[in-house]
Order: sequence, then C-alpha cells, then structure tokens
Amino acid sequence: MALQWFPGHMHKALKEIKESLNQVDILIEVLDARIPYSSENPEIAKIRGDKPCIKILNKFDLADPEITARWQESLEKERGVKTITTSSDNPGNSKQIMQLVKSICSYKEGQPKAIKAMITGIPNVGKSTLINILADRIIAKTGNEPAVTKSQQRINLGSGIILFDTPGVLWPKLENPHSIYRLASSGAVKNTAMEYDDVGFFAADYLIKAYPEVMKERYKLDELPDTEIEFLEAAARTRGAIQAGGRVNLHKICEILLKELQSGKLGRITLETPEMLEVEKEEMALAAAKKAEAKAKRKAKFKTGSLTPDKKDRKEKREEKRQEQSRRMRGNNKR
Repeated sequence: MALQWFPGHMHKALKEIKESLNQVDILIEVLDARIPYSSENPEIAKIRGDKPCIKILNKFDLADPEITARWQESLEKERGVKTITTSSDNPGNSKQIMQLVKSICSYKEGQPKAIKAMITGIPNVGKSTLINILADRIIAKTGNEPAVTKSQQRINLGSGIILFDTPGVLWPKLENPHSIYRLASSGAVKNTAMEYDDVGFFAADYLIKAYPEVMKERYKLDELPDTEIEFLEAAARTRGAIQAGGRVNLHKICEILLKELQSGKLGRITLETPEMLEVEKEEMALAAAKKAEAKAKRKAKFKTGSLTPDKKDRKEKREEKRQEQSRRMRGNNKR
C-alpha cells in the first residue's frame, strides 16, 4: 500500500517547528505506545540535534506492557532521551511530565525566564488530550480522528513552563512498508487514505501470529486458522459479516477487526517490537543499497547508450572510419 498523506498544513507545520526549535529548551514527542517506532517522526529526529527530548508513550493502557518496557529501554539508549508512559485513564502519571521537564532543565532554576518546551506528535496519538491534562483546562481541541490541531500555539502551563503546541505532522515519504500498515491499523491516518481490506489483511496476519489466544477467544473460534484470509473468513461467520448468497463480506469483517483493535476491545496489543525493527531496518538498508546500485547502472547505461554488443562493435568501426578519414584529409591539406 503506497500511502502519501502530507496535506499542506502539515508542510507548513514542519517548517514552523524547524523555525521555533532553537527557541525552546526541551522537546516532548508524543508516541503511540502500540507503535513507538512507526509513530516516531524521523523529520523531528533530524532537526532535534542535541536538544534534550522526552518521548511519551501514550495510550499505554492499549499497549502490551511487557513490550512497552522493552521499548523504553531501547529508546533511552539514544543520547538525551528519557521516556514516560501515559494514558487517558491515568492523568496523574501525565503530571509527572512536568516534574521530568523541570528535572532535565534544572540548569534554568533561579533564572527569570520560563522553561520553554515544544510538544510534537503525529496525528491521533492523543497529544491534544495530554495538553489539556497538563494545563488542567481545555486548551486544545480533541477528536478521535487525525489532524485536529491545525496551527501552532503557546500555552502557559504554570510552574514556570511555557508549552509550544504544534499540529500533528506526518512525513512526506514513509520508507518502511510495515510502518505504513501499522499507522493505518492504529488509526493514525484517516480511513479515506487507505483500503480497509488491505490494512485488515495486514493486521489479521500479525495478530494471529503474535496474539493467537486473544484472537481465538475474541472471535469465538474453536481452532485458529493458519492464514489471515482463513481467519477473516472464519471470523466473518461468527460475527455475521455475510453477504447475500452466503458469501463472506471481507470489507465488513476487516472494518470490525480494525475498529476493535483501535478501541482496545482486543485487549492490550502492541504492533511492533524493538527486535522486529532491527530486522526491518536491515531489510530497508539492503533494499536501499540495491536501489542505489540499480540507479548507478541506469546512469552508466544512459551514458554509454543501450547498445547490444553487435551494435556497439559497428559503432566503434564507424568511429574508427571517421577518424581515419579525418587523418587523410589533414594529410592532403598539408600537401
């Protein structure tokens, strides 16, 4: 699935983030705890530099807690990064963000200027809800769909902290094909930007392998099928996603699966692990190397021309003949 979703306001927002970053003391990036890598904006990582960063694994209540702990350990290996988990059902934990900001920026204590923090995150990771909890009042508009916040704003959180809020920003090109599907599965992009069936097949394939007992129990199956198509067909029958004539309505059962995944009805599910990403990064590096090699070959072929050995031989003979004629003409002129 080729997903290119980079509206004009997102391009503008990324430009504003770059311009404002040198004014802030610390960066706060909100991630989806179910997809910490796929919801991490690589554009932010490029421009952050040495700026300290708190990565918030939000929606922790929807994620697999054991895998989240592994992600925290992995993310904190990066220089200047601290992590914290939050969820809508635990606002008290969200308040710890303020304490962590002050702890990291303790060098500013006693100075008259407030600590300036910038908060970023891709669409639909719960950034606006988190801001309202931190401010202890309704500041940011919230909604259960991507791209609600459209412009940058500054919020005085009190306690000497000014928060720069930014719109949710995706990046122009999504390199990892698995990440594209995970973003769609989690609801980070609008459903108009994807095919339910395509994403549903991806989600089903992962879930029956990573959480077989959960899927078996949730969809009331005596035996769990080996393939995603067989699972979806079986689940469709237990959920009544059947068309006229007894045919399975794959679109309907994919829609049911994705909605239950996104709402947490399947339980605490994480769609990627640090170990999976190491393998995928190696695959992407290999694919990039092959692409670069193919590009170099195309350039070389363009320079020499797309000649067969026979045509190349005739071309060389014509060139030799022209050079011989040129030498004879120069010799005649000297006489």
